[in-house]
Amino acid sequence: MSTRSGNGGGAVTGAAPRRASTRRRLFEAAVTLIAEQGFSATTVDEIAERAGVAKGTVYYNFTSKSVLYEELLQDGIDLLAASLRTAADEVTSRGGTRIDALDAMIRAGLDFIAGAPALTQLYVAELWRTNRTWRATLTSVRGRALTVVESVLQDAVRAGELSDELDVPLTASALLGMVLVAALDWQSFQPERSVEEVHAALSHLVQGRVGTAA
Repeated sequence: MSTRSGNGGGAVTGAAPRRASTRRRLFEAAVTLIAEQGFSATTVDEIAERAGVAKGTVYYNFTSKSVLYEELLQDGIDLLAASLRTAADEVTSRGGTRIDALDAMIRAGLDFIAGAPALTQLYVAELWRTNRTWRATLTSVRGRALTVVESVLQDAVRAGELSDELDVPLTASALLGMVLVAALDWQSFQPERSVEEVHAALSHLVQGRVGTAA
């Protein structure tokens, strides 16, 4: 149902949700196609066709294919960061330890990646490319995801759950990288395993190696 603006004009509030839905379909179409055949080989026409919209709709929402790709990476990693934060907050709000929060974040990360393997594949691939126009954006969104992990590690150090000698930035990178790479390996080479099995293996690693104060 739409409503008009208070000044009597014809602005329709339903336009924003429709545009958000269109952008989501374009993101999903682009990430699938680019994962299948690469960025350069994927055309705007193909993205529009896969999304079920006119080619002009792509350019209405994004000025170029590069901008679309940059924004889909940003959107995807922001969603990952939000899921990690939510998982950690839910555990600590129930009185769990910060190590428990890290464990919950691992599970949340695995669940997210299982639902968006193509996005994760593209993100990991882009981390090693330094000549992309969206490199600065990728660095920024990577930093936002890492900040979530770092904050939990810092809280764990302050609470005495982890050693104060812990290199928090490097450990956060290692944990995030572990989840990303392990999940991709699972999806690509060990798909018969359940998410519970993969989580249990990574959980054991964190509890046994990281979760020990000096």
